[in-house]
Amino acid sequence: MESWRRNPLTFWVFALPPSLWLAVFFLAPLALVWMMSFGEKVGLIDIVISWRPDNYLRAMDPLYLQIFLKSFWFAGLTTAVCLVMGFLVAVAITFAPPRRRPLLLLLVMLPFWTNLLIRTYALIAVFRTKGLVNFGLEQMWEWSQSVLQGVGLGDLGLLGPEFEPLQLLYNNFAVVAGLVYVHLPFMVLPLYAALDRMDRSFIEASLDLGAGHIRTFFSVVIPLAMPGIVSGIIITFVPALGSFLTPDLLGGTDSQMIANVIERQFKSANDWPFGAALSFILMYVTFIAIALRSLWAGRARRGSAA
Repeated sequence: MESWRRNPLTFWVFALPPSLWLAVFFLAPLALVWMMSFGEKVGLIDIVISWRPDNYLRAMDPLYLQIFLKSFWFAGLTTAVCLVMGFLVAVAITFAPPRRRPLLLLLVMLPFWTNLLIRTYALIAVFRTKGLVNFGLEQMWEWSQSVLQGVGLGDLGLLGPEFEPLQLLYNNFAVVAGLVYVHLPFMVLPLYAALDRMDRSFIEASLDLGAGHIRTFFSVVIPLAMPGIVSGIIITFVPALGSFLTPDLLGGTDSQMIANVIERQFKSANDWPFGAALSFILMYVTFIAIALRSLWAGRARRGSAA
């Protein structure tokens, strides 16, 4: 294929429309919100751009810092759980028979075919007091009670007088479980892509040289899958950090994340400048994560070239 410099007209025909679309519908609104983050509200709907960092300083208040830390904790825990579960799923798909891999990948991507709101309400049906989880636990409790009655130990009250359903909704557990459910495919797909490109001769060589399966997994498989691990962590952590719907529907008053605070600033409090500042703090975190990913990739390329 010839260089674009030899055919500049062709290059600009293909590059100009998407560039204009990106500039008009992404960069321009983003610039407006960034300018708004340095403004102040002077009336019900009036905003004056003062170019002072008051909103960013206000975000350093202990109240908002606590919410930020809680959001980072939820996103980090979600990423860790997705990494462990996603790696196992990706390994299972990679080493599955070739005929079954498309079906397994389809099952991983199947949640994307359903709206997030519907999937979240489905979790509510699973976790609620009379949901599927508590229904199953209640059936197990009744079966255990019957067994104890059968062996003459029913009067000891080992299981309590009646079944007490677990409170699985409107708490931190529900938020993390919902975030894991939503973001697990984002971890599985890059891990599978990295493992599928892996040269399996390294695994065979490790086993032939006397290393066990566990040592081979940690010494060979994980290092070879490291690009997919880093990519999966980024594309899981960043959306989980900015999640709004899951903590809004599944979390309680003590389980709200920073995205819920931003939503209230734009709607209930009508404080758009402060909401814009909070939004850009999240965006700065995203840029830092992407920059660290690029730095790591550059060092890895230089190391492999050396």
